Amino acid sequence: EEELQKLIDERSNPWGVTVQSVEMRDVIIPTALQDAMSREAQAAREKQARIILAQAEVEIASMFDTASESYQDNPTALHLRAMNMLYEGLKEKGALMLVPSTAVESMGMGGLIGAAALRQRKLTGGKELPEDSG
Repeated sequence: EEELQKLIDERSNPWGVTVQSVEMRDVIIPTALQDAMSREAQAAREKQARIILAQAEVEIASMFDTASESYQDNPTALHLRAMNMLYEGLKEKGALMLVPSTAVESMGMGGLIGAAALRQRKLTGGKELPEDSG
């Protein structure tokens, strides 16, 4: 403000006008510049969001690495974890989970699934349930 006051005072002094103070009340920014500033701010926010997401992915990868080390020497724990994941996925109403047959075989669940299907048939009198009933 002082520089502006000095500049105006120098130009108005020949007419006998002395500028004592200068105050800006409003600044009008051209629309194109407003748009550019808005886009720049949006880009900065997106950049920050991506950085946070990348940091979270690094942390998650580190946790998975730690978990894999735990399961490496304990196949029973890995087996129980896999069974728990299946249970959690299937307990949701209307959930559908595709599990490779090799995974089912490795868990020894083939007999368990067959027994559950046989039990269901006995409960329904040998009739298959409609697909939407559950």
